[in-house]
Amino acid sequence: MTTYTATVVSPVGSLTLVATGDALCELSWAGDKLATRGSLAANSVPDALHPVLARAMRELEEYFAGERRSFGVPVIAAGTGFQQSAWGVLRQIPYGETITYGEQARRVGNPRAVRAVGGANGRNPVGIIVPCHRVIGADGSLTGFGGGVDVKAWLLAHERQVAAG
Repeated sequence: MTTYTATVVSPVGSLTLVATGDALCELSWAGDKLATRGSLAANSVPDALHPVLARAMRELEEYFAGERRSFGVPVIAAGTGFQQSAWGVLRQIPYGETITYGEQARRVGNPRAVRAVGGANGRNPVGIIVPCHRVIGADGSLTGFGGGVDVKAWLLAHERQVAAG
């Protein structure tokens, strides 16, 4: 399967996007854990004009400009059934809001799976678009995020500011 890549410069650093022929399959940035577990970008064909990548780039630019609250670019994220369920919950968290890992586990249907949802979030290959940054610790702390906790804090502050009008 051929994959294609493009880079977007954003307020949180350079984002590397990877797409198949018809869906986005990875979003990562410098220092992202994806790079250490085998990013698809290394073997991808650079193509910023690829329709999926062009759409993802446009939607991300709109998101960072405060003009977009959800993403419509098609996404294909390989993962276990549990991971897919956890990522599905992420897509339901409203823009500008947060939930705890415990709440995410409850929404997945297994209230005791707090660590498991954290692990699933850590393997989310399309962060920001599938918004794992909206999940926080039970005490309100910002824990774990592929781009770093400082990026997570920036994304949450950005969304809250835009949502507040």
